[in-house]
Amino acid sequence: MQLIVCGLADVEPLIAARRPSHMITLLDPASMIETPAGLAPERHLRLGVNDISEPMEAMILPDEDMVRRILAFGRTWDGREPMLIHCWAGISRSTATAFVLACERSPETDERDIARALRQAAPHAAPNRRIVALADELMDRGGRMVAAVDAMSAYDVTAPEAFDFPARHP
Repeated sequence: MQLIVCGLADVEPLIAARRPSHMITLLDPASMIETPAGLAPERHLRLGVNDISEPMEAMILPDEDMVRRILAFGRTWDGREPMLIHCWAGISRSTATAFVLACERSPETDERDIARALRQAAPHAAPNRRIVALADELMDRGGRMVAAVDAMSAYDVTAPEAFDFPARHP
């Protein structure tokens, strides 16, 4: 049950090599992509959202409806094949989404352990705080998801790379 997290440039090669059954795209609307060949359109969640955590003029802030859609879409995935999650660079929106889905699939696991696993898998991960905070609230985690992400060690965005992240954590 693997999540593959990457930036836009890695989407096509990863689809060809790994054949994910589901994909989540988190891009600003002007950069939105069509469903790539080899993936069924109903298994591709396309979310037009900017990588911001506070309102900004002419930008789309992650909102509760978007996070609800991520969670609902995640529940349609049986985990037999990987799910690919991407944003523009594979640093913020996509890593937040992977963290949220892993927390939902691992309800008994301490959120800090999941955040530590994320940092180990991706030194460049800088999860979007707004996505995490909205999910924390929707999943009734009492601020633990936000605290876990806030406690992650410093990130290094000098060379973001695609990475695998387990959807379930013991």
